[in-house]
Amino acid sequence: MDFYLLWVAFLLGIIEGVTEFLPVSSTGHLIIGAELLGFTDPSSKVFEIFIQLGAIFAVVVEYRKKILDTFIGIQTDKIAQAFTKNLIIAFIPAAILGFFFHSLIKLYLFNPIVVGAALIVGGILMIIIEKKLPNRPKVDVDKISNKQALIVGIAQCFSLIPGISRAASTIMGGLIGGLDRKTATEFSFFLAIPIIFAASIFDLSSNIDVLSKSDIPVFVMGFITAFFSSYLIIKIFIWFVAHNTFVVFGWYRIIVGCLTIYYFL
Repeated sequence: MDFYLLWVAFLLGIIEGVTEFLPVSSTGHLIIGAELLGFTDPSSKVFEIFIQLGAIFAVVVEYRKKILDTFIGIQTDKIAQAFTKNLIIAFIPAAILGFFFHSLIKLYLFNPIVVGAALIVGGILMIIIEKKLPNRPKVDVDKISNKQALIVGIAQCFSLIPGISRAASTIMGGLIGGLDRKTATEFSFFLAIPIIFAASIFDLSSNIDVLSKSDIPVFVMGFITAFFSSYLIIKIFIWFVAHNTFVVFGWYRIIVGCLTIYYFL
């Protein structure tokens, strides 16, 4: 067993778990981290997608009651039906674009320079959105309108560019659509479940030929560390957004983006 690869998987799992639900781009951080650690073989790209399942499992555990209530009431409960409908509306735009352009995006955009530029652009936009938009009244995640869900879904399409961040695009889309920070963030969490699960299964099925039995311990290590670090971050992040703006994340993105371009150019 290659203990260095296990160590790399441990570190990348933590990076994934910490950054998946923050508006800083987990994919971008994984690309940068993998380059710095020399983890760039064909299976590494599948690994980066697979460990996102660990982060998603953390959301499922944290919001298990809401998810179970929605599943049980989908046929009879109007609130569960409306919530599910909004998730489907928000899911479809990025799912369609991802299905048709996934291979091209991975071929041409999955590199540190693109990530650095996207981090900077996303950070600037995040600061502008926070400065320009007024504070929104708090609403329950079940009371999001179809139009707001569609705005979030369209915004999520930009997250197909590595470095933009799925969390950042969906949360900012929610703010633009009129949601308060906490509601936009929680809806982003729920929306992550179908989009990341679908992307992970698609990637695994498309690249199963590059994997071997020796990859199993590495993948398991990354999954476990991503789960536990995500579970911790989810609780902290929800508390944070209830009391603060996202401006600090915007500046963080700009600084990391500049350092990334400087290092890899």
